[in-house]
Amino acid sequence: MLIVHNYYQIPGGEDTVVANEKRMLEKHGHKVILYTRSNLKLKELSKIQKLLLPFTTIFNRRTYKDIKRIIQDQKIDIVHVHNTLNLVSPSVYYAAIACHVPLVQTIHNFRLLCPGATFYRDGHICEDCLEKGLFCAVKHGCYRESRLQTLACVINAKFHRMTGIYKKLNYICLTEFNKEKLLSFKQISPERVFVKPNFVESINGEIVPPEKRADQFIFVGRLEKLKGVDVLLRAWKMMGDSAPKLLLCGNGPMEQRCREYIAKNGLESVEMMGFVPNERVREMVANSKALILPTQCYEGFPMTIAEAFAVGTPVIASDLGNAGSLVEEGVTGCKFAADSPEELKRAVVRLKGYLDLYRTIENQCTEKYMEEQNYESLMSVYWETD
Repeated sequence: MLIVHNYYQIPGGEDTVVANEKRMLEKHGHKVILYTRSNLKLKELSKIQKLLLPFTTIFNRRTYKDIKRIIQDQKIDIVHVHNTLNLVSPSVYYAAIACHVPLVQTIHNFRLLCPGATFYRDGHICEDCLEKGLFCAVKHGCYRESRLQTLACVINAKFHRMTGIYKKLNYICLTEFNKEKLLSFKQISPERVFVKPNFVESINGEIVPPEKRADQFIFVGRLEKLKGVDVLLRAWKMMGDSAPKLLLCGNGPMEQRCREYIAKNGLESVEMMGFVPNERVREMVANSKALILPTQCYEGFPMTIAEAFAVGTPVIASDLGNAGSLVEEGVTGCKFAADSPEELKRAVVRLKGYLDLYRTIENQCTEKYMEEQNYESLMSVYWETD
């Protein structure tokens, strides 16, 4: 198998998924070749190379030649792509098809449909590109707040739509919600789209029972408006002196504003933890009453939800997009209207009444997000591709 991935300049969840799936496949005896490029190399490009970047982002001849050579030399049976932006480029698709090798693309975000990849702009959900066409994104500079860079993304997408290459790919969506959105792109046929969530590694040790957990809630993510951290802090302000402890794990552009808001409103129950390593985060989640995910966008597949379920922790999530689709009210957690601090406050209170949550969550995780089930799902996708 050939796994293809383009790393972003800032490490993210996609990188973890690539590493996990590679290790899982090798563990089951498969030979896995990993072909990667990194956008950190963009900083090293010459002036001429930077001028040519919009063209190589559309089709990178080096990638095309590399992929064809690897397929032929290593006798590759299937090519599995995760990310192509910027240096890999969609040329990987053309190389695999030229070699008559089945091709799978995992959909980690909404970039095929939205140049900004999130369906979010100016503080709200936006699906203009679905309804009115991709050039809407240029007007708003949806990619990196740059109209020029957004235009390059739109031309890239338009070019490959015109060639019809997307009809020839097989797709793995991480949720049913993602699949529904992807199928709004009429070039893609339903029989080529599969649903397989990401997985989490098995957790050593027993699930901490609710009565032995600290009276605390935890947020894990970037401190930015997109993640709803302002909604979260407003909800805690509404609770007043009765508010339980809240741990904020992460940093980001709103970090200073969060500190100022906490100090100004005397939110003594809120503790800013800064960056916390994943292993320590999972320990903290395992000892909390719930993970709170107040996201304001659709998200891709929030790994924090699966990781919380793996340690038997309920999730209080925005009833929006993938976060809302992954949490079942009264079974694995609570949901609330994404932009409402008042509803978030009520969800925190409501959670206390769901006494059986902690007993059912582990079973849900075992059925959906554990490695062995994920391997079987991935292999069934591979067998059904052509």
